[in-house]
Amino acid sequence: MALLLALSSGLSFGAADFAGGLAAKRSPAVSVTLVSQAVGVIVLVLLVGVLPGRPTTAAFTTGALAGIAGALSLVAYLRALALGPMGVVSPLASVAGVMVPVAAGVVLGERLTVPATVGIVLGIVAVTIVAAGRRVERRAVLSTGPLLALLGGAGFGIFFVLLDRTPDGSGLWPFVGARASSLVMLGIIVAVGRAGLPSRDAMPLVAVSGGLDMLANILFLLATRTGLLTIAALLTSMYPIVVVVLARHLLAERLGRPQQVAVALSLAAVGVITVG
Repeated sequence: MALLLALSSGLSFGAADFAGGLAAKRSPAVSVTLVSQAVGVIVLVLLVGVLPGRPTTAAFTTGALAGIAGALSLVAYLRALALGPMGVVSPLASVAGVMVPVAAGVVLGERLTVPATVGIVLGIVAVTIVAAGRRVERRAVLSTGPLLALLGGAGFGIFFVLLDRTPDGSGLWPFVGARASSLVMLGIIVAVGRAGLPSRDAMPLVAVSGGLDMLANILFLLATRTGLLTIAALLTSMYPIVVVVLARHLLAERLGRPQQVAVALSLAAVGVITVG
């Protein structure tokens, strides 16, 4: 069940990122993030009863810290996706993001089986290959987009670690603290910077991104509650494959040979981790 939840989380994150990245091409990333986070609150209210728990100070506090890290990371990441190329940006963020929770899980004493370790290595190699991309994309690795992606990815890793450290019996209440802190912070940034709201044509993409993002977060939390943080983080980090495929079919970004190999490695990683 933990593996299925983590994989579903990764698929949801990928679709949410793609929609959010397209919206950020049309409106400021901070505005897109603010409204998408607000849309996520609706999903949270609808699903808060899925995982019963107690609202505690620790749940709200840790959730609030996670929310700040996640919101700032999302702003950087969506801006990176808008700058592109998506085929490079998304995998780079994933590489940075998966390293943080995997390292944290090992430090916290999580023990991995040999097959699971092999699967993690395959998964990291897969997203790294996607990041390498084609020759034209490699020239873009030092541009602003990929650098923002690395920053955003590292922040996502911190978000996942903090989310995992919330009390076991807190249910989905940590997300209440997370969204409260992120909305206040983003609202202040938008107001001070006079960024305004996303354009009308971007709103449907923002709504899709916000709803899927919250669903992905909830699925990830459920995965960590029933399995290891390291495994959940790795499987969730497969979201770049979704972004690459969508960019290929909807934006005509070419899927090069290395990226095709990365897709195969990712599927192999999922299989090995499942066996382990």
